[in-house]
Amino acid sequence: MNNRHYEYSKSNSGNRYHEYSLQGGGKSNRYYDYNKSTSGSSRKIKELLLKSDNQVCADCDAPDPKWASANIGVFLCLKCCSVHRNLSSDISKVLSVTLDEWSEEDIESMVEVGGNSSANSIYEAYIPKGVSKPKPNATIEERTKFIRSKYEFQEFLKPSLRMISSKSSFKTCASGVDSDSFYSPATSRNATDPSISIGTLKVKVVRGIDLAIRDFRSSDPYVVLALGQQKVQTSVKQSNLNPVWNEELKLTVPQRYGALKLQVYDYDTFSADDIMGEAEVDLQPFIAAATVFSDEELPADDMQVGKWLKSSDNALMKDSTINIIGGKIKQQIHLKLQNVESGELELELEWIPLHQ
Repeated sequence: MNNRHYEYSKSNSGNRYHEYSLQGGGKSNRYYDYNKSTSGSSRKIKELLLKSDNQVCADCDAPDPKWASANIGVFLCLKCCSVHRNLSSDISKVLSVTLDEWSEEDIESMVEVGGNSSANSIYEAYIPKGVSKPKPNATIEERTKFIRSKYEFQEFLKPSLRMISSKSSFKTCASGVDSDSFYSPATSRNATDPSISIGTLKVKVVRGIDLAIRDFRSSDPYVVLALGQQKVQTSVKQSNLNPVWNEELKLTVPQRYGALKLQVYDYDTFSADDIMGEAEVDLQPFIAAATVFSDEELPADDMQVGKWLKSSDNALMKDSTINIIGGKIKQQIHLKLQNVESGELELELEWIPLHQ
């Protein structure tokens, strides 16, 4: 089974995807140091090129590709490379295998993807009848149409993984529509009933760290989780700024889901409970990974299948990895609580598919 990898973060201008579905095809807002190179860069890229699937262009099967899309993780011929260059650099970051200096980030992206077969297993998963890949002698028009459909519009992804493009997201935000209502893998062209469940999210609230004081010397904290209209909460921990809950809460995930929102409160007997901080968990990378494996038997060996990246626009204390552990898809999350003087929270997500 291919080591499929997902990364996601947010930018100030809207939701943008890092290397979505095997590190590619999304809207990346990562900033690379183009002058930063590593001594082993040439060797690592050449080793990837030795793999048989990487010895032809990912988009047209032309032999001996000398170019690559670093954030998508594929090798390209010169003709397809020219089309990729006309896409937004957020969609495809084109580099020469032999002429350009590669940053460590770019090399890591290519290595983690593994090359053309892994990426195409996602981006060409559902090519409809009547549509075929361009041949090595295809015209520029044929290449452009296929490549834009494949990466920009993501028309060949599994339907549950298709996402609204950044342009659509900006338009939605500008019109004043709540972007959370659109924040799901389904495109607006394939709108689905938001009440239909796609699975269950099990959230283990592990512990709090250095929570804020809301009583005289301590607090009586509890955690509230919200997904859409659903709300669940933990028990109250008396007089404890470093509570250990290890409590599992379950939420149904609809077709159109937004962020998992959490708030920490101090329980008061005779007055309103005081807020002790809040945060949001972006579910996109986790559910995207879970959906990819929904039709497959999970591997027996533990493996990493995704990552939610720490950025200035989210509450992560560090990058959050998504792993297959003991036949289950799980994600470890360490959050810095927002709008409060102190406090951290550790969570673990687990995906429960519909058939279980």
